[in-house]
Amino acid sequence: MVKILVAGGAGYIGSHVVKAILKAGHQAVVYDDLSSGQRINLFPQAEFIQGDILDYAALKEAMSRNIDAVVHLAGKKAVGESMLVPEKYAVNNITGALNIINAMAECGVKHIVFSSSAAVYGMPEYLPVDEKHPLNPINYYGFTKLEFERNLEWYSRLKDFSYMALRYFNAVGYDAEGDIRGKELNPQNLLPIIIEAATGKRECLNVFGNDYETRDGTCVRDYVHVTDLAKAHVMALEKLMDGAKSEVINLGTNTGTTVKEVIQAAEKVIGKKLNVKYVERRPGDPAELVASYDKAKKVLGWEPDYKNIEDIVRTTWNMENLG
Repeated sequence: MVKILVAGGAGYIGSHVVKAILKAGHQAVVYDDLSSGQRINLFPQAEFIQGDILDYAALKEAMSRNIDAVVHLAGKKAVGESMLVPEKYAVNNITGALNIINAMAECGVKHIVFSSSAAVYGMPEYLPVDEKHPLNPINYYGFTKLEFERNLEWYSRLKDFSYMALRYFNAVGYDAEGDIRGKELNPQNLLPIIIEAATGKRECLNVFGNDYETRDGTCVRDYVHVTDLAKAHVMALEKLMDGAKSEVINLGTNTGTTVKEVIQAAEKVIGKKLNVKYVERRPGDPAELVASYDKAKKVLGWEPDYKNIEDIVRTTWNMENLG
């Protein structure tokens, strides 16, 4: 059994990771400032420390509790906001992340799994995108993720330190067992916005562009279930604890689904037609973005369990109806 500090462990992805850590028989310590995480997402079996990653003294105190490894998910993640308020993302995603690894170094914690993003790649030059693809972020959020990956690489050379940076594609879905009850706050992604349209929280569902060179004119994305992401974090932690070398690894499904196909799946699961409005493309949206997860399979032994978009939508809709 190992003791893992999960920064951002009360958030959407973080709470699923904590559940997977506990399910694997490890101890979890959640470190979260509750700015976007929620108390309802905390598990009673996990210790909770309310703290900010910008508070170095509090981080160091948390690290000193016999922590074996860290999962860092305490990042700001709204792409559009990162282009309008870059200073917020610089402070949190770079300075705050550096605080984490500096506190780790000071307290002798040797392993970290980092929540990175496909945003480090920018516009895809080929598909599916593998880890050798050029790194050319087109938004400040992606830049902050890449900048911290580079710091991890340097620290792994200069310190007795190992890491895995997991580059998520489009994280979707909810815990199918209903153990996680807190809905993601201020969602930016397609599926929770579809649910908001279906439940009347939005008047209509805006789709940005239907004139792309794809099979139905809408953007193609690789949707990976959050429970599959959580499983990969535990696998990565266990590999690092067993002495594996540092890696960057994509987490996706090798499968692209169009926006229209997600909407059609949602209409089928929910049982109603959605009010869909097609509007102008957003600048910087690639027509297609699909991951190769071959390296995740080879290094971690990881395969996504959720490959059917209807099944993914169903976990989200069920979560909405838990009440």
